[in-house]
Amino acid sequence: MVTLNRIYTRTGDKGSTRLATGQTVSKSDLRVETYGAVDETNACIGLARTRTDGAFDALLARLQNELFDLGADLSTPAKPDEAPGSVLRILPSQVDRLEAEIDALNAELPPLASFVLPGGTEAAAALHLARTVCRRAEREAVRLAEAGEPVSEPAMRYLNRLSDLLFVAARYANDKGAAEVFWASGATR
Repeated sequence: MVTLNRIYTRTGDKGSTRLATGQTVSKSDLRVETYGAVDETNACIGLARTRTDGAFDALLARLQNELFDLGADLSTPAKPDEAPGSVLRILPSQVDRLEAEIDALNAELPPLASFVLPGGTEAAAALHLARTVCRRAEREAVRLAEAGEPVSEPAMRYLNRLSDLLFVAARYANDKGAAEVFWASGATR
């Protein structure tokens, strides 16, 4: 007997989906938009992994796993009586690790004297794409919080630091800054 493993469920055919809590919401719900942008960031990091020479692979692979954790965090609205550790949440230690990685990579780069254009090497361009999508995810998370929905403080900090890490990683992937493309203010007037 053959068992079919269908990917489609038909439950979203009318524009709804379920949060991790089981609550049914519109696919246009701000919470869904937020963790959807996190998923897009993850896909962009996957693309970047195909462009790097392996130097960042372990770091980027870990980030992809953490973004699934972040998606789980964002798809499970916190409850006031939530027991610590009962729901997968981003931890402050994960944010601290991002900060340490930013500092380590940045220590090997020349100081910036101008804005950097997304580009240079293929790896850097892919990392810049991931950074910009991550910034959108961060803006969505801010909108969600401003709408009065619970968003964990470590999740917000994680998104902010992740975009910083992706920026520094893009600079590093540009031959430690040597292949960077800089903005020439007003050069095309």
